[in-house]
Amino acid sequence: MFPRQSETEITIKIMKNLTELFLAELADVYSAEQQLVKALPKVAENASSSELKEAIENHLEQTKEHVSRLEEVFELFGAKPKAKKCEAMAGLIEETSEFMNEDFEANLKDAGIIANAQKVEHYEISAYGTLKTWASLLNKQEAVDLLEETENEESEADETLTSIAESLNIEDSDSNESSDSSESTEEEEAPARTVRPRADKR
Repeated sequence: MFPRQSETEITIKIMKNLTELFLAELADVYSAEQQLVKALPKVAENASSSELKEAIENHLEQTKEHVSRLEEVFELFGAKPKAKKCEAMAGLIEETSEFMNEDFEANLKDAGIIANAQKVEHYEISAYGTLKTWASLLNKQEAVDLLEETENEESEADETLTSIAESLNIEDSDSNESSDSSESTEEEEAPARTVRPRADKR
């Protein structure tokens, strides 16, 4: 018979396994943020809207801070910062790059950039939420606070992108209405042509 493990031993084993799982996910997110630091400048260059360009540039600075926070979390767990390539983020960045190489009008390209950027934000919000929950289970409150701070900033970035997308749609709608109104006015103001009967030739 195998010796029966005490509840304390079982708990220690579970915590050890969860710590390993946490650090593996942390390495994945660390890679994701590093990839974004490299990718965001190109995304900003492709944005036509000054508001969108500014939002991306601001988030780039936030992303650099996110990398630093992740390094702090590694230290809290007594581990050296280590990145494990995040294939999911690599795929999202490649998809965005392919889209930006397409030939779209400025407003449509901005809308597509926002759509792709929000896919990234949703992925990160989910990842940070998971890490935060695991850090809490491992009784690492300092790590929880750091991860929650980044999670909140990712959510705010997502909300900002939604707001910009809505303003772009309004501008596009106003532009179309103005164009339709102009065409309608031209039709109304066009002078009616007078048709004169021809004189009979005898």
